[in-house]
Amino acid sequence: MLSILGSSREGSRASQSQRHPSATARLAGSPQLLEGFQRLTALFDGTTLDPVAREVVVMTVVTRNECHICVAMHSGKLRKLGADGELIAALGEQRVLADQRLEAVRQFTLAVLASAGDVADTDLDAFLAHGHTARNALEVVLGIGTYTLSTLANRLTRASLDPQLAAL
Repeated sequence: MLSILGSSREGSRASQSQRHPSATARLAGSPQLLEGFQRLTALFDGTTLDPVAREVVVMTVVTRNECHICVAMHSGKLRKLGADGELIAALGEQRVLADQRLEAVRQFTLAVLASAGDVADTDLDAFLAHGHTARNALEVVLGIGTYTLSTLANRLTRASLDPQLAAL
């Protein structure tokens, strides 16, 4: 564990001068991991899911995986997207969302995680019934993969919430 943390600290110092959050700097302990995360993030950001729905996927994964850095960062991103405080709070507390369409995204994300992708037809049907598509279902899988990678790496490297992220 010390070698992971040590290399992460070195990456953190170098990256801080480039204004990257410490969590991203710690991923740089493996350049391939960092590049993979950045590429996957760009791909996920380019999906047909709307930006708030994408953040619902992300927040569902990061709260489930207890990545406090990610929760702070993506709560800030939701605020920048104009999401109301109740939505952000409900996602952070893993509560039912008032918006049924977004709740369908949250529930589908949880179903994919719980079943390792082998979701019941009823779960897929419920997702599709709220205006989502089969393509969106696959895009949820992309989001889950992207942010599972990030949360596991952040937890492994013991990344902490730095002032830059806390300000979000």
